[in-house]
Amino acid sequence: FFAKPAMSFKKELEKYRDVDEDEILKKLSEEELRRLEDELEELDPDNALLPAGMRQKDQTKKSPTGPFQRDSLLAHLEKQAKEHPDKEDLVPYTGEKRGKAWIPKKTVDPIMENVTLEPELEEALANASDAELCDIAAILGMHTLMSNQQYYEALASSTIVNKEGLNSVIQSTQYKPVPDEEPNSTDIEETLEKIKNNDPDLLEVNLNNIKNIPVPTLKAYAEALKDNSYVEKLSIVGTRSNDPVAYALADMLKVNATLKCLNVESNFITGNGILALVEALQFNTSLVELKIDNQSQQLGNKVEMEIASMLEKNTTLLKFGYHFTQQGPRLRGSNAMMNNNDLARMTRSDGPWHNFSALDMEDVLSNAKEEA
Repeated sequence: FFAKPAMSFKKELEKYRDVDEDEILKKLSEEELRRLEDELEELDPDNALLPAGMRQKDQTKKSPTGPFQRDSLLAHLEKQAKEHPDKEDLVPYTGEKRGKAWIPKKTVDPIMENVTLEPELEEALANASDAELCDIAAILGMHTLMSNQQYYEALASSTIVNKEGLNSVIQSTQYKPVPDEEPNSTDIEETLEKIKNNDPDLLEVNLNNIKNIPVPTLKAYAEALKDNSYVEKLSIVGTRSNDPVAYALADMLKVNATLKCLNVESNFITGNGILALVEALQFNTSLVELKIDNQSQQLGNKVEMEIASMLEKNTTLLKFGYHFTQQGPRLRGSNAMMNNNDLARMTRSDGPWHNFSALDMEDVLSNAKEEA
């Protein structure tokens, strides 16, 4: 019922996608820029990332009476508080104590029962050292005397593991430090030139975690990939890409016939950009893997339903990297990927299906499931 207004609103926004904001700002007068600044200052007063004094415009019109004097302000507030009469209590306080004073109950220690053991065990325990007693206690389940590693070693070994006895202190297992991952060494300009020159040796482009790539450069990558016939994998994870980059990649997917894997995870792409990428798959038959998970904001139920609907119409995508938050779209997307993998498996086989098209095999597979 609500799908048509939403889609019409989306189409209305399409005409503003290629608007040049800088050109519009250059044509504004000084008065119009000041009014625009006032509107933007009032745009998001609840933004917790901004300081409290910058969440809305300054509405104080009178000039300051002088520099800030903390002592004078405190003296004025104290004087004002003393002059203000106190509110009378409905029930006057008399200081009378009512009820009984609380007395804590005395806790009685439980009586330890005397346990009698066989003479051999009594003699063995009497002659055991502290380290042996600690090892036995760990085997009996008193894990506070040993670490987990020492406990399992005590079960598997016949020797004493804890050499320090009852005075030992459990310490965490010392693991080997894992070094940080080295920064991405990809040369952005050189790689872009190789893509434009259609370099046959460049099969994979990895721009992961490069934070300072300008948006026009990322859009130039998408534009260059339109005519490239060798790059099979593009990964721009953690590059702070946004919707304009997603729109450029969507336009690239409509004409590119070589790219097999696209990874745009951990960026700032909204639902509109994600829908543009998924919608471009109906014009692309080469892409087999698309990863869009872990964006800065959740896509929402409506966007997930549209994604699931588009995936059901696709027959070539084999892996879709996104964790649906709703059960319905998650099940539909999973079934779509299973069907596509079944179709690809039937295409690769040498059986009687290798002469069938993808649409014919999809009809055969659906009929088989209905009969089952």
